[in-house]
Amino acid sequence: MKAYVPAIRNEEELEDFMSAPSDRVVERIKAVKGDIVVLGVAGKVGVTLAMMLAKAAKRAGTKSAVYGVSRFSDPKAKERLATFGVRPLGVDLLDPAQVAALPDSENVFFLAGKKFGTIGAQDLTWATNTIAPANAAQRYKGARIVAYSTGCVYDFKTAASGGALELEDPNPTGEYAQSTLGRERVFEYYSRKDGTKVCQFRLNYAVDLRYGVLRDIADRVLEGKPVDLSVGSLNCIWQGDVLERTILSLDLCESPARAINITGPETVSIRWLAEEFGRRFGKAPVFSGNERADSKAYLANAAASFALFGYPSLSLWTMIDMTAAWVASGGPSLGKPTHFEQTDGKF
Repeated sequence: MKAYVPAIRNEEELEDFMSAPSDRVVERIKAVKGDIVVLGVAGKVGVTLAMMLAKAAKRAGTKSAVYGVSRFSDPKAKERLATFGVRPLGVDLLDPAQVAALPDSENVFFLAGKKFGTIGAQDLTWATNTIAPANAAQRYKGARIVAYSTGCVYDFKTAASGGALELEDPNPTGEYAQSTLGRERVFEYYSRKDGTKVCQFRLNYAVDLRYGVLRDIADRVLEGKPVDLSVGSLNCIWQGDVLERTILSLDLCESPARAINITGPETVSIRWLAEEFGRRFGKAPVFSGNERADSKAYLANAAASFALFGYPSLSLWTMIDMTAAWVASGGPSLGKPTHFEQTDGKF
């Protein structure tokens, strides 16, 4: 029996596919009171999240407006959002006066953050990852805020450990991970102080055919470049499933803030992934690095999320097939490698 693999020919079809709302997302948005705000909308995930929200609001027949907030250094993102009925707002989240002028909302998604380019710009990374959240938390006092975080707040884990659990104390490595823990602590502070309901959405790694860990490995195999085995394994989840879980996490917002791990169910061997891409491309992968059974990586245990949301709709096997087809056909990349093989915390 052959698995169903969606035929996606271009970026427009890809974004439409990822942003298609499930029935339960539509039902959740139907229950929303007032407008919806997505802060940091122009990033890798934000555009498709806002698109899903707008589609769900239309299907639900609600009058809720979806606002997408960003500096919009890429005007194409602004145009793309507007075509789906999202209302783009050009705002610098580091400017408290601009943030104070944002529209009211009881339903806020915070996706703003800085990771790559941290080295040499540590001050900007800390400002983006702590001051912007403080501005947002004060503006949306008493709202529900789903705040994106990362599995990088945890210590590195072996595959045998089963991955980090939400009940573990964070132990971030490097200034990016430390500043993202700072973002969590800021939201935690305002959640306790003001009764704002917050869900810390600890994600790693989202997969889009244009970027992500699968794209990174597929590119290397196809180009004959070495695949580093020094970290050994990884977790990943389809971005469309991430978006659904993001919206449904409005119901997980609590005061004090609550954390939830979001990733796929498998702890996947990087060697196996490279060999699967090699089989699809008809090329033997090249490897580098010291492969060890006790190697450590950013690995999370997302069992709690599966109990709440069920298992992802798109399987790992299907994601591999889709990524291989996209890469082999010359499908575009965002040019943003994940650096999944790095364990020094420097990005």
